[in-house]
Amino acid sequence: MQNPKISIIVPVYNSADFMHALTEAIEKERIAQGWNLELLLIDDGSRDASYQKIKEYAAIYPYIKGFKLSRNFGHQIAVKTGLTHCTGDYVAIIDDDLQDPPALLPGFFKYLDQGYEVAYGVRKKRKEAFLKRLSYNAFYRLLKQLSHTEIPLDSGDFCVMTQKVVQNMLKLQEKNPFLRGIRAWIGFKQIGVSYERQARIAGESGYTLKKLFKIAMDGIFSFSSVPIRLITLSGILGLIFAMLYSMYILYGALFTGIEAKGFASLVIVISFFSSLMLICLGIIGEYVVRIYDEVRDRPFVVIDETVNVT
Repeated sequence: MQNPKISIIVPVYNSADFMHALTEAIEKERIAQGWNLELLLIDDGSRDASYQKIKEYAAIYPYIKGFKLSRNFGHQIAVKTGLTHCTGDYVAIIDDDLQDPPALLPGFFKYLDQGYEVAYGVRKKRKEAFLKRLSYNAFYRLLKQLSHTEIPLDSGDFCVMTQKVVQNMLKLQEKNPFLRGIRAWIGFKQIGVSYERQARIAGESGYTLKKLFKIAMDGIFSFSSVPIRLITLSGILGLIFAMLYSMYILYGALFTGIEAKGFASLVIVISFFSSLMLICLGIIGEYVVRIYDEVRDRPFVVIDETVNVT
C-alpha cells in the first residue's frame, strides 16, 4: 500500500517521567519514514501528571490524540479503547516504557506491505527480573496446553495489523478481553517476528502481581474449556476412589476381621473432597462471573476527557 495512514496505540499509566522520551522516539521515526501518523495515547487512570503531559505534547504535535479514562480499567481495556478510535490503514500497539522500541515498527510494517495482515513480536530475550521471566514463560506454556486456539508462545500485545483485522477484533464485544488471544483467534495471514525486549527506561512496571494474575485468568478462561472439564474428570476420579476405598473397608471387615480406623480415615476423606469441591466451585465461579459481565451489558470503558479527538 502506497503511503498508508499509520495509527500507533500506546496505553499510558504513570508515565509522566518518560513521556518526552516516548513522543520523541515516535517523532523521530515519523520524520525518518515520512509517516502519515496518528498517535493515540490512552491514559489509564494515572496517578501522576501523565495526562497533563499528553495535553502538552498534543499541543505541539497535532497528530497526537489523547484519551483520559475515568479510572484505571487495565491495560487490555486501554488498548481496546485505542483500537476503537484508530483510523489508520496500519495499526501498531506498543507499550509506553519503550520496551517495544518504535524503531522496530518500520520493519514490522514491511510484512504488511508483503501481504500479511498481522506481524506480532516474539520475545527472544526479556531484560526483566528472573521471577517475572519465569512466571511469563510458565503462563504462556500452560496456556498453549490448555487453549483451543493456537496462541503463539512468548508473544505479547506488541504487533502491527491492518485495519481489517482491527474491525474484526472489535466485533468480539468481550468485557474481559485477552487481546493477544483474540488476535490469534481472528486468524488471517500472520507472522511472528523475533526481537529482544528492552529494559524499561524508567520507573516500575504498572503490571502488579494482581493485574498479571487477572490477565492470566482472562487468557485461560476465555480460551480454554479444560478447567471446567477437569471438574468432570475430578468427579469421576473421586467416585472411583470412594468405590475402591469402600470395597477395601468392606473386604477388611468381612474377610480379615480388621476394621478400618474410622475417625482418621473419615477426616482425610472429608478434607480431600471438601477441598476438591471448593476448587471446583471456584472454577465454575470464574466462568459464571465472565458470563455475568457479558450479559449486564455495561460499556467496556468510560472516557473522561479527550484532546485532538473530533
